[in-house]
Parts: sequence; structure tokens; C-alpha cells
Amino acid sequence: MRPRTRPWSVLGAAAATALLLGGCGTDRPAEPTAHTTANGVTVTATLVSTSGGRREVRATFSPEQAGFHLYSIDLPPQGIDGLGIPTRLSVRGDLTADGTPATDREIRQLRPTGLEVELPVYPDGPVTFTLPVRQTGSHRAEVVVSYGACSETRCLVPVTDEVIPLDLD
Repeated sequence: MRPRTRPWSVLGAAAATALLLGGCGTDRPAEPTAHTTANGVTVTATLVSTSGGRREVRATFSPEQAGFHLYSIDLPPQGIDGLGIPTRLSVRGDLTADGTPATDREIRQLRPTGLEVELPVYPDGPVTFTLPVRQTGSHRAEVVVSYGACSETRCLVPVTDEVIPLDLD
């Protein structure tokens, strides 16, 4: 014999959980988010408010295939010996950068087989960048990204100055 569950007890537990997790979602507006997918990488950009009242754009670069990494933001603009494309994150429109991008992953040095060069890359998989920003208007901004994704054996076509429109309304 199965114990009976009272419908109101289930609803009460769900309501309590919603309150503990931040309410029913009506007291806080959604954070503006947009994404794009190009050449094997999905980039999701979100404008968030930090605990200190500041704003930042968080952009997560997610290679679609396992075993792919992105080049470091510290890579020179022309790469090293012409190899690699640096990951870049900037904003324009109703957002202005108020600092430099930071990342959640440590850089590692990759030495491609047969080459006498080391390239700064992030570990395989997604990497999230944060860029402190000031909002200068209330309508629309653009998050601009550049990147190149590679595995140990092949590279995908690099993406340069891909625009992600971000509605701020």
C-alpha cells in the first residue's frame, strides 16, 4: 500500500523551494542574454549585475565538439609565427567597457607536434570571459567576439568580429 500525498503539501513544498531560490521570478527582471554559433563554437553573452552593483558581460565560448580548445586572450594579434587567433571580447552601442576581460580558466602552453613553438591556449571545453561594463543607454548593445578553436589534430575556420546583438530593454 502506497502512502497518500496530500496535494497541498506538494504545492507548499514547491512554493517554499521557489521562495528559497529567489521567488517566483517576477521580482527580478531577466538578464539580457543572446548567443551565436559559428564555425564549431557557440558563444552565449549575458549582461549581469554583480553583488557590488557593477555590471559585466559574461561570454561563454563553448566548442561543439569534444577535444577542442580556444586560444588565449593573451595571444598576440597575429598569433605566434602566424599560428593561432586570440580570443577577443568587446562591446559597443549602449555598453562601454569599464575594464579588461578576465577568464575562469588557466592558460596552458600547447606545443603542436613537429613545431618549435608554444601557443597559449585554454583547456579543452568551454571558457567564460567577464568584461566590466557601464551601460550608457537602455536599448541595444553589441557584444563583439573573435576566436579560433582547435583540437590536437585540426583547427576550425577562425571567427573574426562576430556581432551578438543584446537587447537591453
